Amino acid sequence: MEHTSVTCAADQIKSVLVVDDHPLFRDALATTLQTALPLRTIRTASTLTGALERLSKDFEPDAIVLDLNLPDVQGVSGLLRLKATAPHTPVIVVSAFGEDTVIAAVMAAGAAGFVRKDASRQMLIDAFKRIWAGDIYTPEGYTPPQQDDAGGAQVDEAAKRLSSLTAQQLRILELLCEGKLNKQIAYELSIAETTVKAHVTAILRKLGVHTRTQAVLIANEARIPLGAGAGRS
Repeated sequence: MEHTSVTCAADQIKSVLVVDDHPLFRDALATTLQTALPLRTIRTASTLTGALERLSKDFEPDAIVLDLNLPDVQGVSGLLRLKATAPHTPVIVVSAFGEDTVIAAVMAAGAAGFVRKDASRQMLIDAFKRIWAGDIYTPEGYTPPQQDDAGGAQVDEAAKRLSSLTAQQLRILELLCEGKLNKQIAYELSIAETTVKAHVTAILRKLGVHTRTQAVLIANEARIPLGAGAGRS
């Protein structure tokens, strides 16, 4: 009976956005989903910027599939910005980096599920069906970091704090991390400097800190290590 309800729920998925910069994997993923689900629309993007542009053009997908490591963003930053832009759309992360600390940070940042890139086709489809039925999906064998794991807990806490920011605030925080001044941020985003100042004030308040340096430190804490020296995912 449970299998039937999960299958029926998955049949409601009509549109998906796939975000991955590897053309072959992106196309294979799109084909797999089109074959297994009754999709009417499937769109793709190779960068976070491209994904956000898709979402800004009246495209509201039922689900988003996201690679963690993109040319213009790495770690949970891309996930956070997508969730801020489309808060009611489940995001499923598909990544080659499947360490428990990475999965924990992704889930803390609001992902509906995590699928390793070496997973089978059936595992991917099962993940979609379970998520659409209201479950959270993590790979078999995943063990959440223990509370005494200071590093893992720090990343999780940073991700949770950052998830309270809007998409614009996350973008401004990224520019703060690059050392940009308010004037430079205003120019890059084509907004008034007073608007930047207001956003910075809101960022500090939401993160529970008093200085820009402290905000940058929290953002850096959420930059989960994606397999140093392992190449692109």
